[in-house]
Amino acid sequence: MFDDNGSFLLAMVEFFIFFTWLMCMFWVFGDVFRSRDLGGVAKTLWVVFLIFLPILGMLIYLIVRGRGMAERAQAAQVEAQRRQDAYIRSVAAPNGGGGGVADEIASAKALLDSGAITASEYEKLKAAALAKSGVAPVA
Repeated sequence: MFDDNGSFLLAMVEFFIFFTWLMCMFWVFGDVFRSRDLGGVAKTLWVVFLIFLPILGMLIYLIVRGRGMAERAQAAQVEAQRRQDAYIRSVAAPNGGGGGVADEIASAKALLDSGAITASEYEKLKAAALAKSGVAPVA
């Protein structure tokens, strides 16, 4: 198949060019479907154009809509980061309170109501929670 080193190097260059073209096509198709400013008909026309004239279609797409590709990719990344942060917050604080002063006092009150602590211990916990927040306890 490869009768000398030149044909092997040429095959490697051809494979690299093919792989690069294939990756660009994946990026372009991903951008077409990610784009919110294109309607269904426009997306269909771009896909048909990219399938039947792949090299020309990709080059024209990159010229016409290339600047917006980076902006759409960045917006998608920011949205994914926002959703991940919201998920982490929801898992870290399942009650939604995040362990604030009111939650500490409510949990101390529940312990008092269940009989696990005495009234003086409840007052100490309440005063500690209020002191941590900087609010003076009401006498």
